Amino acid sequence: MNSIPTSRDKPLFTPGPLSTSLSVKQAMLRDLGSRDEEFVAIVREIRSKLLELAGVSDGSYEAIPLQGSGTFSVEAVLSSTVPRGGKVLVLENGAYGKRMTRICEVLGIDTTVLVWHENETPDPNSVENALAADASITHVAVVHCESTTGIVNPVRGIGEVVRRFEKIYFVDAMSSFGAFPIQLAEWKIDYLVSSANKCIEGVPGFGYVLARRDHFLGTEGWARSLSMDLYDQWKALENGGRFRFTPPTHAMLAFRQALHELEEEGGVSARMKRYRNNHRVLVEGMREMGFREYLPKELQGWIITAFLHPDDPKFDFKVFYDKLSERGFLIYQGKLTDAECFRIGSIGRIFESDVRALLAAIKDTVAEMGFKLP
Repeated sequence: MNSIPTSRDKPLFTPGPLSTSLSVKQAMLRDLGSRDEEFVAIVREIRSKLLELAGVSDGSYEAIPLQGSGTFSVEAVLSSTVPRGGKVLVLENGAYGKRMTRICEVLGIDTTVLVWHENETPDPNSVENALAADASITHVAVVHCESTTGIVNPVRGIGEVVRRFEKIYFVDAMSSFGAFPIQLAEWKIDYLVSSANKCIEGVPGFGYVLARRDHFLGTEGWARSLSMDLYDQWKALENGGRFRFTPPTHAMLAFRQALHELEEEGGVSARMKRYRNNHRVLVEGMREMGFREYLPKELQGWIITAFLHPDDPKFDFKVFYDKLSERGFLIYQGKLTDAECFRIGSIGRIFESDVRALLAAIKDTVAEMGFKLP
């Protein structure tokens, strides 16, 4: 494991962008033309590798990269694959579920929202009741790992319900794809979105959609946006292997290198093992100091962890953050609606040694700030 190139910058204990290897950064030190045959071949390779990772190399799904952040690809799916007159059931238990609802509102897509507390997972039985009560619902959308808290939602169980009602199932796997053994076909997922700068450990610049062909090929002309027309993007990639508009060439080069490094590490299972160990070491060390997680253990994933602010007036998150940054570590602010917290990620090109170094820095910062922990 130590032979794998590591980051030389401050390690990013965040939900993304993440720390990347030196070799991923170095892969960007080339200029390629967007219509050059070498770049076209790289795009083709990336699309093929993504389908392999999802266990759908049999031609039943398409991989469609799209410029912009992961949210751009989420919006592309919602704006391009829901027909006029369609209706989306959004399952919310955090900020990113809320973002999908907001996208639908802006696009004028009819929406029903089921809301759970941020420390609860969506209940498949409630989804079943909603679908049984409203036949006009055409799509169901959910976040797999809701990085507001780090909670992992029961995507597979929800998918069984959605398929039984013959609806279209959309999963935002932004923070989980590449670190969870997701099987699109088995989990009844029609559309899945993730981003280059998450668990594959590439750099920001594009997201990607994995789309089930049976439904996707019937969506031509449905798009509510020119730039985010998913079908036209796919058609351009199929007819010559080119993006419709200027592609993120350097980010694609970095992503190809990141895919190679994922394979060298041992694939998704090995990366998941590293991330889970990072999370275990982090939580054990934070508990030993007196910090407490927001989520109960049975709901907590290993992607990112929300820790409650200490109940001491001497604790100030900005000061805490700045002092950790001065010591060479970057964490993340909280997003909870009912509790003050901060978040620490376990993903990216970080290892157990990085986590232990962060814990030592936190311990020193606690002593310097003088706030008390239980």
